[in-house]
Formats: sequence, C-alpha cells, structure tokens
Amino acid sequence: MTHDFAFTVKSLRFDETYTPAPGTRLTTNFANLARGEFRQENLRAALSMIDQRFNDLARWDNPEGQRYGLALDIISVEMAIAGSDKSFPAIELLQTTILDHATGRRLDGIVGNNFSSYVRDYDFSVLLPEHNRGRDGFSVPDDFGMLHGRIFQAFVASESYASHFTKRPVICLSVSENKIYTRTINQHPVLGVEYAPNETSLTERYFGKMGLRVRYFMPHGAKAPLAFYFFGDLLNDYTPLELISTISTMETFQRIYRPEIYNANSAAAARYKPSLKQSDFSNTRVVYDREERTRLAIEQGKFAGEHFIAPHKSLLDQWTTRHAA
Repeated sequence: MTHDFAFTVKSLRFDETYTPAPGTRLTTNFANLARGEFRQENLRAALSMIDQRFNDLARWDNPEGQRYGLALDIISVEMAIAGSDKSFPAIELLQTTILDHATGRRLDGIVGNNFSSYVRDYDFSVLLPEHNRGRDGFSVPDDFGMLHGRIFQAFVASESYASHFTKRPVICLSVSENKIYTRTINQHPVLGVEYAPNETSLTERYFGKMGLRVRYFMPHGAKAPLAFYFFGDLLNDYTPLELISTISTMETFQRIYRPEIYNANSAAAARYKPSLKQSDFSNTRVVYDREERTRLAIEQGKFAGEHFIAPHKSLLDQWTTRHAA
C-alpha cells in the first residue's frame, strides 16, 4: 500500500517568528495563534508556558527548574498519487526536540502531538453533515474514515516516514464533553493517573481507522486528563523525557484552546465530565479564535473535496477497498 502514494516531508520551525507557510492548513491550532495584532506575544507566551511545564515535570537533576527547553517543528506531509506530478497537502504533525542546557545535548522528542488533515476536515465538516441532512437521527456512513485511515497508515509505513523519524507517532487530544471519565487505580510516573471513559466516541473510532489506540491520563499538576493516541505500548515505547515533551506541549495548547477544561481552577474529580460551559477557570491571555477555526474547517473540507476527493474518487475508492483491514 505504501507504493500507491508518494509522500514528501517538509519541516518548519515553530518559534516566536513563525508565520504560516503558503498552503498551510489554517485550522491548525498553532497557525491560529500566529495571526493578528498579538501574534508575537501569543507565540512567545505559548513557548514559555511549554518550557515551564516541561521543567515542572522533569524535576530530577533540575534544582533550578530551568534545565530543559523544547524546540518545535511543524511537519507538513504532501502526498502525490503514484504517477502524478501534482501533490496534495495531506497531514500536519508537530515534532518536539528536547534541549538539555546542562549538557548541551539535543534529544529526539516525539512526532505527532498535534494532528491536522484536510481529509479529516472533509469527513467531519462536509461529508458527515451532508450524510445527516434531512435525517431524523444522527448516523455515520459505513466507510466513514476509511480513506483517511489508510492514508495515515500508508504514510507511517512509508520510506519517507522511516527516513525522518525513529519512533511511531503519538497524538495528544483533549477529552470529549460527551463522555464521563472515571479515575482508575493505574498510575504512571510521568503520564500520571489513568482515567477510563464510559463509552467510545466517534473520534476514537475515527482514529481507530488510522490504526491508533487511545488511553487517557492526567499528569501531575494537570487539571484534566489528556487523550493519547498511539501505536504499540505507550507506557514503555517512549522515554520519560519524550513523554514529557508531548505532555508539556499539548497541555499548553489545550490550556489556550480550552481553558474551561485545561486551565480550570480545580482539578478533575474521580468521576469527571468535561464542559466548555463551566466558568471557574483562568484566562491564559493568549488570543485564540475558536469561531474562526470552525469556519475554516468547513472551507478547507470543501477544498479537499474539490481538489482531491472528487478528481480521484474512483481511484481512491478502489485503493481504500483493496487495502481495507
């Protein structure tokens, strides 16, 4: 299946001078921070929050809490159908690199973290609403997420992925408002206490088509659990510093994106139902436009439909069916 598509990996540093590249998927959350009057203040504040949280979790041999920093790179993956000279912006991920100021070493972090995709925008913002238009109840197409899942798995199995990354990706998302999470007795020294959801969600099933499993952990000092999507063994395949790089990065973004949940003034209880309507939280003062993100998701979903799905529908349908699990 890796020979049906050709993948090209590009990297762009995410720092306080970051400007979204032409053609970038603008609903990507970090792109949202990098626009407007306060773009540089937004970026500087977010990066400082990430470094502070990293040092808060990596306390050993770190008496002043300033030993580590993180470098972040936006990984953009372009995809071309075999035999075509035209590429399509398929996936964007975030890669962390750990800077050890005590030794001067640069250590690989984790690739994945944030995840965005034009095809996912199409599935959730175009295909799903069209499927449910005029129906009495909500339903999901039988093949929902199959194409997207095959594309992602083809990329992870590709030579392009292997030549750039040594470990498989971990994607970290927020918890769902529609579920209840119960604290378990399981606890990890870095990831923290594990929570179990009361049911599966559409997002879990969608990411399952990508070959990913999910577990929910609330790290020390966090206000709510995070959803970790992964291949293999999350707890043993990655070093403590690698896991901390993902936690500090994605918890910071969630504190900005969803302060009602992740910057709440009290931590999640043993039985926890997240809500964006609760008012007991602190503002990070980092400007983030959730309404713009929703609007752009629809626009970019339509773009994917017009420039990728529709022109190649027959080929993509055959490919998805041929490689169905």
